[in-house]
Amino acid sequence: MTIEWRYTIHDELSVLSVSGFLGEQAVARFGGAVGWVEARGTGPVIVDLSALHGWSAEGQRAIAEAAARLAALGRPLELAAIPADGSLVPDAGQPHIPVHPDLLSGLAAHHVHPGRAGRQWRSGTWPADTPTQVEAPAG
Repeated sequence: MTIEWRYTIHDELSVLSVSGFLGEQAVARFGGAVGWVEARGTGPVIVDLSALHGWSAEGQRAIAEAAARLAALGRPLELAAIPADGSLVPDAGQPHIPVHPDLLSGLAAHHVHPGRAGRQWRSGTWPADTPTQVEAPAG
């Protein structure tokens, strides 16, 4: 099993949404998605894991490596909705990775309105039943 991804640019930050299972087989594809992020945006990056089914130790290392890659460019990486089956444990030499309970919380931490997404790219088989933009809750 591998992953699919969607990359959305907001005014002050970007969101890389990932679905599937982030394991050894998906690490290269995730690295390619991070390369897409590096080439097309500026500012912080929230990696939205709400559609992720799980991750392995290799997948967690890929997240930590992405945080280091982006930090070298002055772009902090943050996580939203980490899988319930584990927590990210970075080693002491890696950048701190803030974790938000969900994407809406991550966007709110940056004062970004969820309905104001800009340009978007995705892998060819991004799940059709996954919304293309985060919708604010009614009420």
